[in-house]
Amino acid sequence: MNEQVKAIVKSTAPLLKDRGEEITTAMYEHLFTNYPEAKALFKNASKDQYIKLANMVYAYAANIDKLENLQKGIEKVAQIHVDTKILPEHYPWVGESLLVAIKQVLGDAATDEVMDAWAQAYGFLSTVFIDKEHELYAQAKASDAPTPA
Repeated sequence: MNEQVKAIVKSTAPLLKDRGEEITTAMYEHLFTNYPEAKALFKNASKDQYIKLANMVYAYAANIDKLENLQKGIEKVAQIHVDTKILPEHYPWVGESLLVAIKQVLGDAATDEVMDAWAQAYGFLSTVFIDKEHELYAQAKASDAPTPA
């Protein structure tokens, strides 16, 4: 992800702060309509999940040029994802749904340049999560292995 992409995503942070809950509400509607099997992944999610996600999306946009500020949050969410059995194949569903929602809610402000930047930013962040979750799944599997007598 280059500096121009980061700058474009960061420039959308104020919009995401103002309209984030609208975006994540639309994202979940799209996700559950187009990928009904995703509902099971959220069966234990809190009722304010869309607010939590809105805050995370905003935080990502606002800190995209200093991702170290997000490390603790990434680790916490990755653990939640492992606990709820989120897998790499689920990320494209969410990515598509998020991009559709951004375009839907932001309208003309969601230019092709903005949408391309967000697609790249989502791809980058999903890779970060997938890698961290792979590590956590491996640790869990290792701790579940029987110990020799």
